[in-house]
Amino acid sequence: MLYHAYQLQSDLLSPMRLLAQGTSAATWWHNTERTLIRSLSAANDVLARMRLTHTRPAYGIDEVEVGGRMVPVVEEQTSRTPFGTLLHFRREGVADQPPVLLAAPLSGHFATLLRETVRTLLQDHDVYITDWHNARDVALRHGAFGLDDYVGHMIGFIDAVHQDSGGQPVHVVAVCQPCVAALAACAVMAEDGHEAQPRTLTLMAGPVDCRVNPTEVNRLAVEKPIEWFERHLISHVPLPHAGFMRRVYPGFVQLTAFMSMNLERHVKSFEDIYHHLFNGEVEKADAIRTFYEEYLAVNDLPAEFYLETVNKVFQTYDLPRGVLTYRGRTVDPAAIRRTWLFTVEGERDDICSVGQTVAAHDLCAGVRPYMKNHHIQTGVGHYGVFSGRKWSQQIYPRVRETIHASLG
Repeated sequence: MLYHAYQLQSDLLSPMRLLAQGTSAATWWHNTERTLIRSLSAANDVLARMRLTHTRPAYGIDEVEVGGRMVPVVEEQTSRTPFGTLLHFRREGVADQPPVLLAAPLSGHFATLLRETVRTLLQDHDVYITDWHNARDVALRHGAFGLDDYVGHMIGFIDAVHQDSGGQPVHVVAVCQPCVAALAACAVMAEDGHEAQPRTLTLMAGPVDCRVNPTEVNRLAVEKPIEWFERHLISHVPLPHAGFMRRVYPGFVQLTAFMSMNLERHVKSFEDIYHHLFNGEVEKADAIRTFYEEYLAVNDLPAEFYLETVNKVFQTYDLPRGVLTYRGRTVDPAAIRRTWLFTVEGERDDICSVGQTVAAHDLCAGVRPYMKNHHIQTGVGHYGVFSGRKWSQQIYPRVRETIHASLG
């Protein structure tokens, strides 16, 4: 009943938010800064924005600088399934450059959370991304989606990039949660001698081995048995959504948990929006509003995928223990020999701590030492590994070097 209660509340509050949105627009008069009328407009703007959305925001990458000139970028669907789209950011008028598949998390937010990562990679690469769909919009007739299905999608998407790029070697960059699935997919492809097995695999702040330096997130995952997660956190999608009666881990539950960890900071951010608008500092308000438009866009996870990830990645540590399976066969990272491995961790990461991602090096025993590298970025937390100044200026050059070194 959790999701039904949320949907009812959302439906009941929707008219009030629409009224607040209209009131804010109607009372936004020029030269009224620090007056009662501006206070009314700002307060209604904040009220209208304090809501969750369930639709993927636009990536908004219309052009990018390549070789000192701006070139247009066009989004194209290379492959599509009910649960995800392989999205290609095609740069017009640019000669062939290494194709990169960016594996985005399926963890309560949309892949647009990696918008800045995409924009940076586009400077020197042909970029694709795993654009996961909202499970509440996937009809029951399309079946379940578990961890095996995620790995299967990774294998299929890697092959699709290989074919779409004319047979060029594919380079996979996985951010956070999909590091386990990306490593498993690479291992399966290597064992099968798949012609599209990645040339490089970059794992960034991912939970490869959560036994190392456990974080508060890791500890919460092992406090309860998996049956507790299924009983208390899984809901059925209500009407009128296309996925009616599909079992999901609602994105609003995930977001609520995240926000509660830093509630005072989020409250202050909305207060800052009000004060900036009241004082006429629109650009400062827009910066915060843009962040929350992305942050408050939530993506429901298929229940099977969520529960299997919690159980196998965070509770029983199947991959580092050598017992993770894919479609009934044991995943063997030691089978990887032709793929270069680069791992990245953030010094201050409180979600995926130092040591959890570099553990992949021990698992990939078949990769020659000169094909492995690791980077710890000082002064950054989890999100700083793939966004922000240190990502673009210090981490990305290392990623690019790994990709280009593998082609030499």
